[in-house]
Formats: sequence, structure tokens, C-alpha cells
Amino acid sequence: MAALTIRNLDEDVKRALRKRAAERGISMEQEARDALRRDLGLAERKRRKPLIEELDALGIRPAEPFDLKQVSDEMWEEGLIWPPSSSTRQP
Repeated sequence: MAALTIRNLDEDVKRALRKRAAERGISMEQEARDALRRDLGLAERKRRKPLIEELDALGIRPAEPFDLKQVSDEMWEEGLIWPPSSSTRQP
């Protein structure tokens, strides 16, 4: 595979590339490769859906944001979890 370095890339182009890559759940480099292939009229290789799309298809999004810190704190208070570094383990 060949490598290509692009200097003096407009910040707006970089920002748009980063946004589109994040939306698709892929790296900026992969998004740039895909964009070049599309714009040059080259056939895209068959690609799997980004993992985030597959995971989204499996479940329902929560109605409100999920606070993992709060959940872990509640589990700690109820004695359901303890720090893995602790030398004393609960039975």
C-alpha cells in the first residue's frame, strides 16, 4: 500500500472529515480513503457496517443519558462491586 501526506489542509476540511468519520464510526484516515475512492470513481471494497451501527441495531436507546458513574456508585454502596485492587474480597 502507498502512503500519502497532505500538507496545508484547510481546518474546515479536516473538521468535516472528522465529523463524517465519527458519524460512520471509522477513523479519519479510512474516511479520507473512502472519499478519495468515491471522488475518483473507483469501486469501493465491500465493507462491513461500522460496529456502532450494528450495536445500535440490537437495542433501544435510553430515553435519557446513561450515567455509568452513578450506576457504579450505587452498586458500590449496595455492596455489589468492590475495587479490583482491594486485597480483601467480599464473599
